Amino acid sequence: MNVKYLIAFVIAGAAAVASVLFAVTTQQTYLTFDEARDDGGEVQVKGNWVKGSPAEYDPAENLFSFTMVDEDGTVMDIDYAGAKPNNFEMAEEVVVGGRFESGEFVATSLLTKCPSKYEADSIHVGDSYSTVYQGEETP
Repeated sequence: MNVKYLIAFVIAGAAAVASVLFAVTTQQTYLTFDEARDDGGEVQVKGNWVKGSPAEYDPAENLFSFTMVDEDGTVMDIDYAGAKPNNFEMAEEVVVGGRFESGEFVATSLLTKCPSKYEADSIHVGDSYSTVYQGEETP
C-alpha cells in the first residue's frame, strides 16, 4: 500500500474519532431541578412557566423573574440576569441554563420553545379531511 494513502487513511480515521468524541462530550441533556442540584455544575433544565404566577422584568436590575415547573413537577423561582423574551407568554416550554449556588438556581441562559407556525392542523370538512397551512387550505 502506498504510504500517502496510509497516512491519509490514518488522518481521516483520527478526524472521525475526534468528531464523534466532540459530539458526545458537548451534548447537553436536560435535567430536573433535583438532578441539577445533585450535579453541581452548569446544566439545562426544561419545564414550563407556571401560568398565573408573576413574570416580571426589572429594567433597573436587568432581571427577569418567573416561576417554573420541571418535568418531575418541582416548582422553582427563577431569576435570569437578562431581558424577558418577547414570546415568553406563548412558549410551550422553557429551558433555563445555569447552576445551583447556595440552594438557589442561578439562570445564565433562557430559551423559549414556541409552537411552530408551520405545523399542519387537520380539519374535518364534510366527508373528507383537509390540511391547513398558514391559512391556506389544501386538499
